[in-house]
Amino acid sequence: MEILFQIGGGTFNGLSYVGSLASLGARAAYYTLVAPFKGKPLRLERAISQAMDVGVRCLPILSLITFFIGLILALQAAYELRQFGAISAVATAVAVSMSRELGPLITAIVVIGRSGSAFAAEIGTMKVNEEIDAMETMAISPIRFLVAPKFLAMLVMLPCLTVWANAMGVLGGSLFGVAQADFTFVRYIHASIDSLLLRDITSGLVKSVMFGITITAVGCLEGLSTGAGAEQVGRSTTRAVVMSIFLVVIVDLLFTAMFFFAGDR
Repeated sequence: MEILFQIGGGTFNGLSYVGSLASLGARAAYYTLVAPFKGKPLRLERAISQAMDVGVRCLPILSLITFFIGLILALQAAYELRQFGAISAVATAVAVSMSRELGPLITAIVVIGRSGSAFAAEIGTMKVNEEIDAMETMAISPIRFLVAPKFLAMLVMLPCLTVWANAMGVLGGSLFGVAQADFTFVRYIHASIDSLLLRDITSGLVKSVMFGITITAVGCLEGLSTGAGAEQVGRSTTRAVVMSIFLVVIVDLLFTAMFFFAGDR
């Protein structure tokens, strides 16, 4: 059964596309985690450079967005909780919402906009300039040379960014808690930490790892699939962003359902 959909003016077979992503992700995982032990070292200097771009340079905008999202969550939660005289539970609502869901998801969307699109544009430009063909002619694997460093950078940095996003969201909520809910800053932080279970944190981190794999695979696959002409680079970049957001939401749904039903046992 074929699942067809249109993005950026092109029609895609959904199952074939997911298969291509899985194949690319598996090859990138091999060159990242297995090949270095078989005499094929990873380009660590390139991976570090990618990690700086994906992680460190993303911190300012991610911090600002998640801080305000934490504040918005606190305002919305307090609006309802106040009716039941439970406004003190606002710290719990913000901490759990950020750790389980919004922290990983917002981080992934910000990284898609900054890095996923950049992956597609970089590799797509190389494809148009026939640099990819030249590498294959010289028996250099584009997956090992280009994709694996990005894969490693995402695996390391997206969970770190998620933890940071969670912390900034809690700080944003504390602004409301201190100003309107009769918390002190220290008591708000303690209430947030006490409300979290280990599974709340680990579920968000597991999601962030899967989001990182998805973003890397989509961005690099779209870049490698770029057609001839500079216009195709723009189309590949657009498709990479749209497909990454779509698939990240699907992955989020699957893992949220899995954690929900596993928690019932």
